[in-house]
Amino acid sequence: VRAQPPAAQEAQPAAAADNADALRKAAQNPVASLISVPIQENLNFGIDPGDRTQNVLNIQPVIPVSVAKNWNLIVRWITPIIYQPVGTETGYYGLGDMQPAFFLSPKKSKVIWGVGPQLLLPTATKTGILGQGKFGLGPTVVVLVQPGKWTFGALANNVWSVAGHPDDPRLPPVNQFLLQYFINYNLQKGWYLTWQPTLTANWRATNGGRWVVPLGGGIGRIMKLGPQPVNVGLQVYGNAIHPPNGSPWSLRLQIAFLYPKKPKS
Repeated sequence: VRAQPPAAQEAQPAAAADNADALRKAAQNPVASLISVPIQENLNFGIDPGDRTQNVLNIQPVIPVSVAKNWNLIVRWITPIIYQPVGTETGYYGLGDMQPAFFLSPKKSKVIWGVGPQLLLPTATKTGILGQGKFGLGPTVVVLVQPGKWTFGALANNVWSVAGHPDDPRLPPVNQFLLQYFINYNLQKGWYLTWQPTLTANWRATNGGRWVVPLGGGIGRIMKLGPQPVNVGLQVYGNAIHPPNGSPWSLRLQIAFLYPKKPKS
């Protein structure tokens, strides 16, 4: 076997480190040219009445599609599977409303950004409890920068109902806002610290039930399960503001399967 020269031997770990860092940055970029399939478990504790726990499992693949020489269309499709407690003992389990978003994003830009439509699809298996029973539409935008070991960014959307059952009192019109800001600091060996709370507002709500404002963060790591790159994480958030019967704190567990582009031979 022909031995590699010392310079080539030193270059291999450096190249591997560069590739790992590039993969980590891509995993922290919602509009990267990277196919990912996050599976996110959200446990929302202390819901009244009965101090119950809501469970929301989000399956949210992100798929980039090249639509021009300098542009990508990023498809981000959230499918929630929900256990919603009702009262002190009962509850409902099933599919929630799907939430697809489509971002048009430049392939190369100093400030990374994407903009497009956000949809709300009335796919819930228990309308009025697991979903809102409305077809909704609105704008969504994401912007971020990645200087050095940091990622700073935000994703926002607002959705209004445009179709549904206007005469059903259980299904009021939808006007809801979402803002997720994210701050990541990359450590050694694939580890990173993360802060990515999701603030929401129901503009039609009154009596202190409009906003949910969480504070907190967590830790994650880009690693491999056998040959498969994954992004795993654990986050904890306390809701500084929440509806009277809402959750005061939550736990988020995630594993995202990553499928980076293979280099051209």
